[in-house]
Amino acid sequence: MSTSTRNTSTKPRVVILGAGFGGLTAARALAGKAEVVVVDRHNFQTFLPLLYQVSTAGLAADHVVHPVRGALRKTDVKFRMGSPISIDHKNKSVKLDSSEVLEFDHLIIAMGSVTADFGVPGVVEHGLGMKSVHEAISIRAEVMRRFEDLARFEDDTRLSIAVVGGGPTGVEMAGALAELKRGPLHNDLAHAAEHIDIYLIEAGPRILPMFSEKLSARAARDLQKLGVHVRTKTAVREIKSRQIVVKDGEPIPAEVTIWAAGVKGEPTAAALNLPIAGSRVKSSQTLQVENYPHIWAIGDISGALNPEGRFYPMVAPVAMQQGRFVAQQIIDLTAGKPLKEFKYKDKGSMATIGRHKAVVEVGKFSMVGAPAWFAWLWLHLFYLLGGRNKVGTMADWTWNYLTFDRGNRHIMDSLD
Repeated sequence: MSTSTRNTSTKPRVVILGAGFGGLTAARALAGKAEVVVVDRHNFQTFLPLLYQVSTAGLAADHVVHPVRGALRKTDVKFRMGSPISIDHKNKSVKLDSSEVLEFDHLIIAMGSVTADFGVPGVVEHGLGMKSVHEAISIRAEVMRRFEDLARFEDDTRLSIAVVGGGPTGVEMAGALAELKRGPLHNDLAHAAEHIDIYLIEAGPRILPMFSEKLSARAARDLQKLGVHVRTKTAVREIKSRQIVVKDGEPIPAEVTIWAAGVKGEPTAAALNLPIAGSRVKSSQTLQVENYPHIWAIGDISGALNPEGRFYPMVAPVAMQQGRFVAQQIIDLTAGKPLKEFKYKDKGSMATIGRHKAVVEVGKFSMVGAPAWFAWLWLHLFYLLGGRNKVGTMADWTWNYLTFDRGNRHIMDSLD
């Protein structure tokens, strides 16, 4: 079936590829001011900052996803589930895998990112990524399955779980695994839990390199207090089924390897024959794609450079600010106003390590410990989409906090 959109009003037609933080923010900012169609291969948005809690049994999987149509309810924005397969630049249209053709005056590329293996052998075969609910459930199932295997032994057999990547995702994952081991798994079977080793591996000289050295050191100490073996200056050469080969030193045992070492732009953009810089779509400071003034790129896929000549960080605040910015650019352009250059307002960074353990840095202001932990909780709850998800997440967090238990320790990666 082949259909096409027709412009029946003076409003610009905008097609947005991707329903992540940037895409949905742009769509809602353009609602009522443009004829907007959002396209995504899933009918839900995933709240990526909390995926690690699904992986470590802290949250139910359905608490971190929200229907796209629900997010766009009470707006005139349309949604199509599908993937783009080609762009017709001459006729300004994009074809989906459903054979539907969507005509546009402006196209916003907001397809996000995927796990980057940086060419390290074995990552695809033996590493577990952290970019989707399916991957989070797979990590949880693998950890719990290995725990059940360990429960069969009453000797000194050990289970090693390694997290590769010392950024916020890796740090939060390692801390959550340590708390899972110290609390729920210890209560389930103390002998097995005591024989679990957790490693955090970082190639650079310190974890959380985007934070000050003081906060980075604090985070490392907090992780070590939780029993995590923090290994900095440890570059990974290869991932094997039961160990990690490093460039210098002895291999690190790892029955489970979680790869949180970085991400790259969604490769679909290259398949659409858009200009690519690295893994991102080449974009100017106005966020227009190079050579295509009617196409815009936002979020992780955007190749726009900051004033220092570097790519913007692949984080949700950048995507959301760029989503609002591009929406206003399109509105201004329609009204005959000049375009502006994007300026990112860095509102700081935060990472949680465990109960009452977190670091927050905003400019020269920093906060650690319980106040930072509560600030992290409330900020993430604020940005989580959907009232049901907020209530469910709050209920899970409260239960975990009061009981030191996690009720989502299910092995559900396959149906038997």
